[in-house]
Amino acid sequence: MVMKKREFIAHAARDENGKWRAPHDLADHLRSVGELAAEFAEQFGADWARLAGRWHDLGKYRPRFQNYIRQVSGFEFEVDAHIKGEAGKAPHSTAGALLAIERFGIVGRVLAYLIAGHHAGLADWFGSLHSRLDDPKSQAELAESLDAAPPADLLVADDFKPDLSIIPGGKDGFALWVRMLFSALVDADFLDTERYMDSEKFTRRNEWPTLADLAPLFDTHMRKLAADAVPTPVNALRASILSQCRVAAALEPGLFSLTVPTGGGKTLSGMAFALEHARHFGKRRVIHVIPYTSIIEQTADIFRRIFGEAVIEHHSNAESAPDKETSASRLACENWDAPIVVTTNVQFFESLFAARTSRCRKLHNIVDSVVILDEAQLLPTEFLQPILDVLNLLTRHYGVTVVLSTATQPALSTRSYFDAKQNLRGLDCVREIIEDSDALYLALDRVNVRLPTDWHLPTEWPAFAAELALRDSVLAIVNTRRDARALWNQMPAGTLHLSALMCGAHRSDAIRDIKARLKGGIPTRVVSTQLVEAGVDVDFPVVYRAIAGLDSIAQAAGRCNREGRLEDKGEVVVFVAPKQAPQGLLRQGEDACRRVLNGVTDALLTRARFAEYFERLYAGCNLDRHGICDGLFMAHRKLAVDTLAVEFKTAADNFRLIDDEDSVPIIVKYQCVEDSDDSVEKWLAALRKEGPQRWLMRKLQRYTVTLHRRQAMALAQQGDIKELLPGLFEQVSDWLYDPKSGLNPDGAPSSPSDTIV
Repeated sequence: MVMKKREFIAHAARDENGKWRAPHDLADHLRSVGELAAEFAEQFGADWARLAGRWHDLGKYRPRFQNYIRQVSGFEFEVDAHIKGEAGKAPHSTAGALLAIERFGIVGRVLAYLIAGHHAGLADWFGSLHSRLDDPKSQAELAESLDAAPPADLLVADDFKPDLSIIPGGKDGFALWVRMLFSALVDADFLDTERYMDSEKFTRRNEWPTLADLAPLFDTHMRKLAADAVPTPVNALRASILSQCRVAAALEPGLFSLTVPTGGGKTLSGMAFALEHARHFGKRRVIHVIPYTSIIEQTADIFRRIFGEAVIEHHSNAESAPDKETSASRLACENWDAPIVVTTNVQFFESLFAARTSRCRKLHNIVDSVVILDEAQLLPTEFLQPILDVLNLLTRHYGVTVVLSTATQPALSTRSYFDAKQNLRGLDCVREIIEDSDALYLALDRVNVRLPTDWHLPTEWPAFAAELALRDSVLAIVNTRRDARALWNQMPAGTLHLSALMCGAHRSDAIRDIKARLKGGIPTRVVSTQLVEAGVDVDFPVVYRAIAGLDSIAQAAGRCNREGRLEDKGEVVVFVAPKQAPQGLLRQGEDACRRVLNGVTDALLTRARFAEYFERLYAGCNLDRHGICDGLFMAHRKLAVDTLAVEFKTAADNFRLIDDEDSVPIIVKYQCVEDSDDSVEKWLAALRKEGPQRWLMRKLQRYTVTLHRRQAMALAQQGDIKELLPGLFEQVSDWLYDPKSGLNPDGAPSSPSDTIV
């Protein structure tokens, strides 16, 4: 590679033929990142983002880095993580941070957070970033970089005047604002790097259709559904719900609730609201957020059938471990640039409190979107207060419209309790889309619910399986994957199994088979975890539900007589499982349900009953158990004026809906019914050859099962799985994945039932 004198390089890489590309000019990179970041942050701080982009790689001007990049073979984004010995390291992300503080004093620390963190993530001020900036080595980095005489236009701050009075939400909104700016910087940096590495891929990224382009596809689909629908009372109510959603879409952006009993068509009606609302107010994308990874593919499948490849399905199953990220995995991370995103509570909310670059990258694309929180009652209680705080900030300051979509609307409005520590800063001014929800609940009452005669007398699995075997078609819902497997092993041959031990593609096949069997009148027995309670529109004459929260019982009831075709009402039987629900939200819900339903004999599933249930549930919980608000938002009131000190990394570490460190994603060898070309093997081969790419990781998500780390490590030691990428494993042994019940975490073949006939 021939180098010009004084040519400063941002990145160097070989092309597909192994020849060196022309180097990525550093000044061009800094200017491009600045402009792209400013574009992303146009509504909340373009000038801040532009300057962060110009200065983020200022340290690459130092001779030490330039010598390093000439010696390194190929492109590695975090060069200091891949060279042995202190002499070879070339850190470069502190110079711009120091320059910002020298130029702007304390307010320059905003830029310092962004620039210093654009590789390693947002840091805590005390004990981390503060010490790093005071280190003489960092001072030397800045001095060496400036001595290299970067172009003058990069160092000039133009007319930039840092004004903290513009912060959306004031002091309480400071942390989210910094994360939004960080998102704009990180995504711009990744995209400009990608433009150098693969210009064709970068160009393709801008080829998404708009929501306006997609709306006619949706309207065509809905007209066909209406034309094909049997003229039943249930379908008439669904048509009314759809119409009300379209009308309400003209209301000003903000907070909405969509309270519709299960079976009322919330998924498509919510999308109708979102598309129409986007048309009225220029929203850029729809983000459909679902509580469980295990059911995300059901909703994504519905939308893909309508919108095609304009839908991305994103959860964390195919991500590398946080402590094992590489430059390649960061470039492949998701930035939610598609018009329709289907994701999980974990991805959505953990990203809003994240510090990692891969998690924060997508945040600026939430701005001016419609966010549908599906099954909003499942927002985790121990994080509820910080979640509600951030939803208020998004709707008030970032152009986001939020729809709380559920049959069992949680009590999320502001309220005070006897114990002031339990007071709830809730969502105020939430507008209900449905005109008369109570009348709708009465009209869609299609089941009788039978409660246990003794709430403390469990039924053992053999006896319970014998009772289920007397039913031709029945759905039994239990609280854990272990319970599902234990009960399934007791059931007659031909019983179907549904749980998160099955990969997404497998669950889709199983659900498709269940629906076809029910529609054809074929006797169908199913044992499932609660994943069937949301986004899965099966219709059984009888449903059994292990005692859980009142909302779970209502969701289970929504899988019974869903279409209202039975002459009499469907039957929902609540039973006591051999073991209580595990500690956490399930156990808390079970306890609150017992208190609310004690002595009740009628009208179990009314809106008033749900309100009472959730008030009891929330009153008995610590709604900020991990101190996110005290450690983050409240800190600004004490420290913002003097230090702008925020515990970004600590808050991110504490805000974990699911502890990533305890879970391991495993890609399994499942042959999907719709795939005839051994797709998972083909994609795995591509991953081994080409490394992580966004399209590839999107494909592999549907073939991934998550296990507890302890279980996964045991399987790895036995040689049943192996590490494919850092933190991501693949199945090796043929027997590990059962075509009926999914992955066996116990390390031994399951007790199989006969295959479905």
